[in-house]
Amino acid sequence: MSETQNKEDELAGTEQPFVAHLMELRDRLIKSMVAIGVVAGALALFPGPGALYDLLAAPLVAHLPQGATMIATSVISPFMVPLKILLMTAFLIALPFVLWQVWAFVAPGLYSHEKRLVLPLVVSSTVLFFIGVAFCYFFVFGQVFSFIQGFAPKSITAAPDIEAYLGFVLTMFLAFGLAFEVPIAVVVLARLGLVSVDKLKSFRGYFIVAAFVIAAIVTPPDVVSQLALAVPMCLLYEIGIWAAQLFIRNTQAPEDTQESAS
Repeated sequence: MSETQNKEDELAGTEQPFVAHLMELRDRLIKSMVAIGVVAGALALFPGPGALYDLLAAPLVAHLPQGATMIATSVISPFMVPLKILLMTAFLIALPFVLWQVWAFVAPGLYSHEKRLVLPLVVSSTVLFFIGVAFCYFFVFGQVFSFIQGFAPKSITAAPDIEAYLGFVLTMFLAFGLAFEVPIAVVVLARLGLVSVDKLKSFRGYFIVAAFVIAAIVTPPDVVSQLALAVPMCLLYEIGIWAAQLFIRNTQAPEDTQESAS
């Protein structure tokens, strides 16, 4: 029996009607929404939407002049902004469960070598995104706000708007979270055969320039925050090249492994 037949036999008997797939998808979407709702309800009770915003605003408030506070320029901002943060936090906390539901829905239709590729990528991409967000919150924000407040004239009292601050924070979180996904992008490009590992190695110099250009565009105009984004991107690019070689060796299809051995 050929390797192709063996691969086909791996999923033999697992086919389901289209309606059954839709019903399973509905059930898993409901479970995901319920999980997010439960987490949101728990966060609404403790610590509460206001406390969540205070936690998010802590890096900025710590660098405001003594006695200065943030302001709300819209009538509904004091209600809507903490509510948005509550829902966003609930989604992030429930994200592992949501991703597990997605994996449980997709996994039965994947071959063994595909599972060895997809599952580590999903887990590692989620972890790297959270690491990027945490790095931005605990390190970058302190440097950025200190730099900005240091340039403010003494005749001006800084009183940032809570809605504008939320938009800035979400933009920075997204930028650093996606920047930390560089190894995943490198691995996927190499594993799909779009770019060879040797080509990725020769592209190092161009990527370093691109990383600093992106950092200059995305981050505020201070050297510390730009370096804080560009340097990790360069290091993660090197990690991605190493991980790509490992993934290519361990996630090949059976027929590809046989061809490379022959």
